[in-house]
This record gives sequence, C-alpha cells and structure tokens, in this order.
Amino acid sequence: MENPSDTQLPPFDLVLFGGTGDLSLRKLLPALYFRHHEAQLPEQGRIICAARSSHSTEEFVAIMEEAAKKYIKPEEFHPDTWSTFCQRVLYVKVDITVQEDYLALAEVLGSYPDRVRVFYLSTAPGLFSRICSGVNEAGLVTENSRVALEKPLGRDLKSALDINDELAEVFNEKQIYRIDHYLGKETVQNLMALRFGNSLFEPLWRREHIRDVQITIAESLGVEGRAGYYDQTGALRDMVQNHLLQLLVILTMEPPISINPDCVRDEKIKVLRSLKPIIGKDVTKNTVRGQYKTGSINGKSIASYRDADGVPPESNTETYVAIKAEIESWRWKGVPFFLRTGKSMPEKRTEIIINFKSAPHSIFETPDSTNRLVIRLQPEEIIKLQIFAKGRGDAMRLLPVNLDIDFNEAFKKRQMIAYERLLSDMIRGNQTLFNHRDEVTTAWKWIDPIIEGWAEYDVPSQQYTAGTWGPPAASALIARDDCGWAEEYSDAE
Repeated sequence: MENPSDTQLPPFDLVLFGGTGDLSLRKLLPALYFRHHEAQLPEQGRIICAARSSHSTEEFVAIMEEAAKKYIKPEEFHPDTWSTFCQRVLYVKVDITVQEDYLALAEVLGSYPDRVRVFYLSTAPGLFSRICSGVNEAGLVTENSRVALEKPLGRDLKSALDINDELAEVFNEKQIYRIDHYLGKETVQNLMALRFGNSLFEPLWRREHIRDVQITIAESLGVEGRAGYYDQTGALRDMVQNHLLQLLVILTMEPPISINPDCVRDEKIKVLRSLKPIIGKDVTKNTVRGQYKTGSINGKSIASYRDADGVPPESNTETYVAIKAEIESWRWKGVPFFLRTGKSMPEKRTEIIINFKSAPHSIFETPDSTNRLVIRLQPEEIIKLQIFAKGRGDAMRLLPVNLDIDFNEAFKKRQMIAYERLLSDMIRGNQTLFNHRDEVTTAWKWIDPIIEGWAEYDVPSQQYTAGTWGPPAASALIARDDCGWAEEYSDAE
C-alpha cells in the first residue's frame, strides 16, 4: 500500500462538521497536525471547522491548542510547527439544521471551487442526510467533492439502506468514504502484507492446516459518559458489525488481483456473503451476550453497567458478545471463527490468534504442539509465531518459543495514528481502506438475524464481573469445539 508520507497531497479544503466535538479535537486535528509536521500537506490546504457554537477562529484555535496539549505527547508537540499549522485553520459557525447557515460556509469555500473538497461528518448518523442536503442546496458539491462518514452507519439493515439512499441523492459511490478507523492501523495493513507479500503462509492459510481462529477486541474501559447512547446500541452493533467483521474479512479474503480499491473491496464482500447465517434458535447456541457488573480492574473499583447514568435498572443491553462464525467457502469450510468483544475487560487488547492443526503424529511427549500465529493490534503492535524447540537439558522435551516482530523495534520511524492515513487517502481519492455500500449492507444482513433471534428467544445478557474475560458461557461456547480462549491456554502453560 502507498504510504501517505511518500507523496504530498493535492490542494484541498477539508470541512469538519462537528469541529468542536471530541473526535475532531482528540483524533482528527492531531492527525492533520502530524501530516503538517511531516510536510505532507500542501501550502494550499485548509481545515475548516464547522459547529453551531459562536466562536471566532482565534477563540477556536485556543480551544484546539488546549486539546492538542492533552492528546499530543509533549515530545511531539512543536510550538513553531503548531503555529504554522494553525494558520491553515478557519472556524465557521454552522447550525446544520439551519439552511441559511450554509451560506457562511459557501462564502469561505467559494474562492477555491476547483480544490479537492472533503466534507467530514463527525456527527450523529441522524444528521448525515441533513448535512448532505444542506451542502448540496448551497451549491457546495463539486466533481472534486467527497463525503466522509463515521460509524455506526445505521442500527439495522433498513436504516443503513435509508442512509445510503439519502447519500446517493447527493454523492456518487466514488465520492463516499465510510470510515472504520481500524482499517487505518498499521498492523491491519501489515496483515495484508503478511498474507499477500509473503509466499510462506499462503499454502497454510486454509482449512487443511488451520484448526480455529480467534479475534478479540477487549476494552478495559466501561461505557463512561456514553451510557445513554450505548444502551440504545450495544456491543453487537457498536463493535461486531464493523470492527470485528472488517478484521475477519481481511484475514480470510482471497488474494485480490491487485491492490486497486475495487479489487480489494470485491474480495471483502465475497467473504461477507459467505458467512453462514445465524438464524432462529441457532443464536442460543452460537452467540453469547454479556453485561458487566461491579468489579475491579488493577485495584480500581468498577461500578455495574446498570448503575451508569442513563441506563435503566432492568437493561438487557449487551456490553459483551462472543460469536462462533463459519465461512462457507472452499478455503474455510469447517474452520470455526470465534469473535468476541467486551467492555470492562482485564486489559485493552485487540488481537487475532490463528491456531494451526497439530502434527498428525507426535514422536515427542508434548501435551500441546499447536503452532500459533498471534497478530496484536493494540496496545502494542506485534506479530508472534509460536513454534516448538527442544529445551535445555537431557530430556527430549519440546517447549514453546516465539518468533517475534515488534514493529516499534523493526521500524524506528514514528508510528502514524490511523486517522493520518485515512484523512490522507480521502484527500488523495484512494478508497481502499473504506467500506463500500455493499459491504455495509451485507454485514447488516448477517447481523440483523442475530438481533432478531435474541429478541425472539429472549436471550439474556449474562452478568460477568468487571475485570474478567466475560461470562462463563463464552468459555463453554469455544470449548464445544475443543478450543480455549487465549488467556485460558496461556494460564495453563
């Protein structure tokens, strides 16, 4: 994949709707600052922050700087560079529900009609349609315009289709950038490099050699201040429909004929279409819902989910999901894929574990000779291959050892945050790391029957103690295939 630091971007105007919001201040503006610091933004590149608050540009820059000093490491914050970066920033007061307010934005953008124009919608999904119609009615949509949307895109298939239909009235598919920030992470792209840039693994990347696959996205935080929103969403919609499924499809897709965006996305859609539906009573067998209760993490007391402000005392919203998924294709038929995500877990961890089948006959006294490939995305970014070697001493006893790749050690250059690449690719017009409409639709077609099955069979969210790895039923789910979660076999070694 092209590195965004390899080429400078074309002249652009980037409009951040929700410019005073948490995502803009915490992620987007720092990402743009780093691109500026690396001299990858053109001189003719402006950042226009739009929100309904009444601020002058100077007042907004002060707010932005206060946030930057909080979210950018002190050693990476350079006052002189920051000062020149701020010269790119403009603030425009826009109440996105008031059409007249778009005139102020039109006045700012009108001077440069030929530039790449990106409308980044860092707002609630319910406002996407209004913003798109607003900029369109104000005559701001050009051939060089793009629109970027944060997840979640809808809460079910119908709402996702409605949002996409409304977007299509203003923008064509080549102009729409649906974001899953996980796809901007270096390790996710290294997963593609690992698979398609090396001949070593390809002969093994199939049902004949892989026993099972586990994908985990664990968060140590609870719902914090998002309880009101989260209780209407839950972990299945918030994490499985997008992040977990995206990791799954990149891991399992067939080699595309090229790195061309359409070729990559075509292969991803094929995987989503090959997912075996989990319908009817199968949801009680192949899924687990959980909800954290009072516990502790690293000695810190954690209140129950139901004690959070905005959560009804009888809430059944899941903060944890575990799923056994199957891909009905020649490459993957019969391989179980175990997906899980949860809040208030013992640690923050995102990783993929591929357990290879044991040798058909072992001549050594080794209870478990399973080779494992561990791909960890966070907190550190590493790839480990567990092999077996003879331990020191007289006994012919095999012990597991790891072949490690630590990307911080292997590459001394500063690690980019995901949004640096995503923002650069939007401006450049590269859609490889963004979701096609058909991806979103197909993902919801697989998720909706699970939601419906939970409702039909009144599947409860089983309580698990904060600071643990989820309810016991999740261990039972994976044990039915004679497998165990990573922490279970780690504890046993």
